[in-house]
Amino acid sequence: MIKHKYIHDEIFEFEAGGSIEGLQVAYHTSERPWQEGDSRKVIWICHALTANSDPEEWWPQLVGPGKLFDTEKYFVVCANMLGSPYGSSGPSTINPNTAKPYYFDFPLITVRDIVRANDLVRKHLGINKIDLMIGGSIGGFQSLEWAVMEPDVINRIIGIACAVKCTAWLTAYNESMRMALEADPTFRECASLSGGEAGLKCARSIALISYRSYQGYNLKQSEPDENFLFASKAGSYQRYQGQKLADRFDAYSYYYLCASADSNNIGRGRGGVEAALGTIKSDCVMIGIDSDRLFPVEEQKHIASCIPGARYHEITSEFGHDGFLLENDQLTEIIKPLMP
Repeated sequence: MIKHKYIHDEIFEFEAGGSIEGLQVAYHTSERPWQEGDSRKVIWICHALTANSDPEEWWPQLVGPGKLFDTEKYFVVCANMLGSPYGSSGPSTINPNTAKPYYFDFPLITVRDIVRANDLVRKHLGINKIDLMIGGSIGGFQSLEWAVMEPDVINRIIGIACAVKCTAWLTAYNESMRMALEADPTFRECASLSGGEAGLKCARSIALISYRSYQGYNLKQSEPDENFLFASKAGSYQRYQGQKLADRFDAYSYYYLCASADSNNIGRGRGGVEAALGTIKSDCVMIGIDSDRLFPVEEQKHIASCIPGARYHEITSEFGHDGFLLENDQLTEIIKPLMP
């Protein structure tokens, strides 16, 4: 897929207040450009919290030439979320007024802001209809919010391991991660984008526990020596994953994206969750993961029950929430018959 950048030539107003000029959204598309009258079906992929706009990189088993989301057969698009450090505007981008990163001067971002920015990309490309939109986790937040905001644009939506309203359980995890960032004294100094790196590593460790499961950790991270004195394998894994994220992400973007997840409430100003879901015209399929403790299957079942004509499927995984990135054979079996 090819990377592009959209630059908005008007002031972008944020839902929670504040605005910026020159909003940027990085996005990837199939190599062959989209043209008016193009006969290809449009597949739009919404990425998860710390991913980027290149799904061939983080979903390689499903996205690419000849794969389920065939980038040659379909026109595939994925836009980078606002707040992410992978090319879209956020706290780590340069504030033109100071020639330094925005840090905490960047406006707070909501899921609706992310969708509105992504929809600007759609309009820029000249796409009137999205034949299939799919998103897991916060990508699913975006997909369903988009279906309410633009009810005539998306033909079919597949939401995986997601929710339509932030729960106290999710906020508790997000706040724990923010506390880890705040505990790093370099975080609020805003001296460089490496600020808060130690806190980011800790926050990632907290996140992984919410993404995985008891069974998954015990299967992969148990001690190889039954006569161990102190267990260390899982601890080493946590530190490795913390460093791995710190090498490609920054603490300020992570802070803002966690806050955006707390904004998820499809019913805000619309008469409640059920009323908002009842307005969706898209054909919707919800997929839950039986071991997901971050977004338990009852959430996806409830969503499906509130959307006219929606269906629910469930996959089995020992790896919790992260199953949406790992259980590719099960996902393919469900999704393949739904492809346009």
